[in-house]
Amino acid sequence: MKTYKTSEVAKLVGFHPNTIRRYEEWELIPKPQRAKNGYRIYNEYHVELIRTAKVAFQVEVLQSGLRAMMRELIKALAKYEFASATALLHDYGLAIDQEIDEANEAIHIVEDMIKGTTEEEDISLKRSEAAEYLGVTTDALRNWELNGLLSLKRSENGYRIYAADDLKRLKIIRILRAAKYSLEAILRLLHSIDHQEEHEVRAILNNPEPSEDIISVCDMLILSLEKAKMNTAELAKCINNLKKVAAKRFV
Repeated sequence: MKTYKTSEVAKLVGFHPNTIRRYEEWELIPKPQRAKNGYRIYNEYHVELIRTAKVAFQVEVLQSGLRAMMRELIKALAKYEFASATALLHDYGLAIDQEIDEANEAIHIVEDMIKGTTEEEDISLKRSEAAEYLGVTTDALRNWELNGLLSLKRSENGYRIYAADDLKRLKIIRILRAAKYSLEAILRLLHSIDHQEEHEVRAILNNPEPSEDIISVCDMLILSLEKAKMNTAELAKCINNLKKVAAKRFV
């Protein structure tokens, strides 16, 4: 099997040499052998595994432990545990499907709420009561208010009052936060609701304006998940290729 120096591996995979060493520290690749002078000696398996890791970590999906699953998959491959890696890839695909379903469901619910097809109640609650009603913490309500997602009226005695419209707005926030959308994406949606007559929720959430300085991965949750789903087919090919490369050790 052909061998490589650290700098050669880095050039082949498009990484800095320090990143190759970090992969060893993080147990994402097998420990390389050492030459008499102490230099690391890598082989084809190291190169192909790093390329596989690049595919695995290509999409920054963090919710529900998806990225952690990819990390465990690469660690399994670093130990030549191909059956475990294949099982993890299968579970990863199922988890992505579930996340896509939940994200789409959240958008449909929000669209129904915007259209007014959900029931409204004549209600007025204090913060603690609103938190209990929505199934969230008072800290969450306070945080959403501080981030400009909600502006409340006050009662005569100074207490914040959550009216029916406020609770409807909070339901939208709660649903989208549960679907892992960022506060920036939700604020954009709410601003659109406040200032437009027609709303395409999916486009608003998944396509932030180019002028915005910070674009959270959650702003494009569904698109990111679909890309991650597409990558599972490529990862399956990578695992099969690694099996063949590993077999060369015994030839």
